[in-house]
Amino acid sequence: MPARRAVLASAVERLRAAGVASPEHDAAELLAHVLGTDRGRLVLVDEVEPRAVTSYDALVARRASREPLQHLTGSAWFRHVELAVGPGVFVPRPETELLAGWAVEQALALDEPVVVDLCTGSGAVAKAVAHEVPHAHVHAVELDPDAHAWAERNLAGTGVDLRLGDMATELEELVGTVDVVVCNPPYVPLEAWESVSPEARDHDPHLALFSGQDGLDALRVLERRAAVLLRPGGVLGAEHADVQGASAPEVLSRTGRWRDVRDHHDLAGRARFVTARLAR
Repeated sequence: MPARRAVLASAVERLRAAGVASPEHDAAELLAHVLGTDRGRLVLVDEVEPRAVTSYDALVARRASREPLQHLTGSAWFRHVELAVGPGVFVPRPETELLAGWAVEQALALDEPVVVDLCTGSGAVAKAVAHEVPHAHVHAVELDPDAHAWAERNLAGTGVDLRLGDMATELEELVGTVDVVVCNPPYVPLEAWESVSPEARDHDPHLALFSGQDGLDALRVLERRAAVLLRPGGVLGAEHADVQGASAPEVLSRTGRWRDVRDHHDLAGRARFVTARLAR
């Protein structure tokens, strides 16, 4: 039987040659998935059975073709919760965990917070908030039926109120009562098509990626809807592209409806999300 180190080394080289950004990590994750263990326990494996090697080679080939790692394993971790993901839903990114953390902090400061996650996708942010703030009343909205089906699966048993619909019109019964609106909207400009990684461009739903010529069309809709849903003094948090560190906050500032408009950086120092408070 081939040695685990040799199997991994071969996979790493294949993924590196294919341009995969994290070949060592992905090779280990896939082998752990095939063996029914986790990356931390791979060191306990000395040899890999031929049948497992065959299954592993097939997954490595798919990853080398730039199919998302999470589609191959069927799951993604987001903060402290695990999500089922696959074709038809946007794979949650680590950067969005910071936005979710902001929403958690805002909700924890209130006795009975009402939190709305618009463009929920897989349900990642809504599930994280419900998990970390069990006394929160969490609502989530998703427009795409395929993504909604994944969110329905991920949010089952969490108490989150999930709706299939347009963020511009849903949750009319909550108008003027919401404490926190959080959203990871589509924000890639149409002209940036070629710059999007193959994993996202070829596998994530385009509805979750692209948003007009400047990438801010969805944020403009979000700004208007959040201003209606939030109570006076309620807060809004929205992710954006790293090149929108000035233009995204301006969408909020220019309306005159918001105060304390502030942009936040991710752990790599890139502009990542904007927050604001609805003026009284």
